[in-house]
Amino acid sequence: MKGGAALVLELSRIVYQSGIASPIGSQRGQNARLRYLNSPAGRAELRAQGVSDRAMRDWFRGKSRPSKANLARLDAAYWTRRRANLIRSGWLTRHLDNAGRGRQIEIYPVDQSHVEHGRERDNVTERTAHVRYLWGDIVDAWADQDDGLLDELWDDIICDLDSDYTAYAYVSAIGISA
Repeated sequence: MKGGAALVLELSRIVYQSGIASPIGSQRGQNARLRYLNSPAGRAELRAQGVSDRAMRDWFRGKSRPSKANLARLDAAYWTRRRANLIRSGWLTRHLDNAGRGRQIEIYPVDQSHVEHGRERDNVTERTAHVRYLWGDIVDAWADQDDGLLDELWDDIICDLDSDYTAYAYVSAIGISA
């Protein structure tokens, strides 16, 4: 995958790890998500996910529990609002910027086990890059779903890998030390 797409996956993982740990199938997980979404913006997101006003009213009053179909909608609404709130509040940018110290990114190159013998690059190994001052732009591009800008920012990150940087334009995965 392109490096920008790998950034999207890793940022999503960070948001997911910072959220409610209880699964949506548990009563505790459902109650926590309902509390989080008990606001005008949360209710609007539930509506956008296809939940009726009547169902929401019953849930928030404790008269009924979400059906299996609505559990998926409730969970999707929670993660959408959680992502938006972390971006809007600036928490994600501050977390990644780490008071100006930045974060390490581990870069795992494309798996070359299926490349024809003699054409593989055996000198492409896992690398690390220290990223500072780009996190605000990366989070903004992610919020705007601007894949082109994310790819440009990825190029800015890997350009510090000397002459090897083009080998890391496409990656298997990345990891952000968060």
